[in-house]
Order: sequence, then C-alpha cells, then structure tokens
Amino acid sequence: MVEVFKTNISRNHQAERMVILLRKAFPVYQVNFDLEDCDKILRVKTRNIAVDPENIIQIFTDYGFQCEVLADTVHEV
Repeated sequence: MVEVFKTNISRNHQAERMVILLRKAFPVYQVNFDLEDCDKILRVKTRNIAVDPENIIQIFTDYGFQCEVLADTVHEV
C-alpha cells in the first residue's frame, strides 16, 4: 500500500528529521520525500498493512509542520 501526503517541509534537514521520526514510530514503513515537487511530497509505502494517515499527520503537527493526504485524482481523456 502507498499513501501520498502533501507537506510544508522545505529543507533537506527537516525531511531527514521527519524520516527518522516516522521510521521510529512506524518501523515497517518505507518513507521518502520529494522536495522538488511543488507539494513537497511524502510517500509512505508498506507491504502487508495499511498506512495510518492520522498518526502520521499528528506527528507532523506535533513538530510544527503541516501534512495532509494528497487525494487521488483521475483525469479522463
């Protein structure tokens, strides 16, 4: 399962810190940032369990950052 989040993380050191915190809270998650994207994307991937967006968002909030689930959009051609 993959969940994608929009964040306000803008610096590499902030992203590195959040990755450490998320991996500590959720050891089975694979997490990475794409700070080049305009939405400062956080991707969270798991194999056998669902991603817990509420707790991820709470961790960001606790550290003074914003984070929200990026809604899937389907564009019809």
